[in-house]
Amino acid sequence: MDDMRTRTVLALVFDGVLSLDLTGPVEVFAGANAWCAEQGLDKAYEIRTASIGGNPVRTSSGLVITPDSALDDGPAPDLLLVPGGEGTREQPDVVDWLRGNARRAERLVSVCSGAFLLAEAGLLDGRRATTHWWLCDTLAGRFPEIDVEPEPIFVRDGEVSTSAGVTAGIDLALALVEDDLGREAALTVARYLVVFLRRPGDQSQFSAQLAGQTAQRRSLREVQRWIDEHPEADLAIPALAERANLSPRQFARAFTAEVGTSPGRYVDRVRLEAARRRLEDTDAGIEETARNCGFGTPEAMRRAFIRALGVGPAEYRRRFKPAS
Repeated sequence: MDDMRTRTVLALVFDGVLSLDLTGPVEVFAGANAWCAEQGLDKAYEIRTASIGGNPVRTSSGLVITPDSALDDGPAPDLLLVPGGEGTREQPDVVDWLRGNARRAERLVSVCSGAFLLAEAGLLDGRRATTHWWLCDTLAGRFPEIDVEPEPIFVRDGEVSTSAGVTAGIDLALALVEDDLGREAALTVARYLVVFLRRPGDQSQFSAQLAGQTAQRRSLREVQRWIDEHPEADLAIPALAERANLSPRQFARAFTAEVGTSPGRYVDRVRLEAARRRLEDTDAGIEETARNCGFGTPEAMRRAFIRALGVGPAEYRRRFKPAS
């Protein structure tokens, strides 16, 4: 646990902000304050909202938020939270303010498309960052000086942290609470919010089915369904090509063109998801899980987990399997 001083959290709001990008992390910090009260401690976070000029803003869903103050009021915060939403597309005043003031904060955090505001202000130059998977290519194309990582749910690069869409902001906030107050505090908040503590930042944003797309031709769709339902089977290209009545070369080319990812990568993702579900939802052992999900050996599954999620199967189960 770090020093127990009260940290100031300033949540920036603007017209068109996505309310969940704002309220998700804020509820995590408020939950941490409740945990502190139960422990007889001073609150960990002083939370306030602010907008340009202190003006009320309307969220993308139509809710009206009256901020606590104008952005220029008060000292620099310990943590500056920049949410996303449709409103990030046109916020020159917000970008100007960020460019001149954001570096004064000890920690800078964006959620979802809030990364675009940081990028426009030059705050992500030369850094690793992420955003909603749907927007990662756009972010990388508009700002080539940023090392955009499309798969992690959040990325922490020094004092700057960026997260993927909506609920990933909760994961990032829980990670920050764990840094500040320790694992028990973050666990308590996670349980209260009915989320698992905690998805590692390197966990993929999306499933194989979301990362890819459904093939156009029926034979390839049937192969996709077979892969999804039989991760333990022989899923090498020759076997899959035979199911599609294509040569291995034709199959690999057609699958990649229509699904948007290679057969091998698609199979790897399906097997990883199958193993994750078994570790979360069953008491099956590591060896049994590896065998039933097509990895063959526990070591092969461990390497796949480390490569994709940053943690091994045993640690993944410890973090995500609900207590019985």
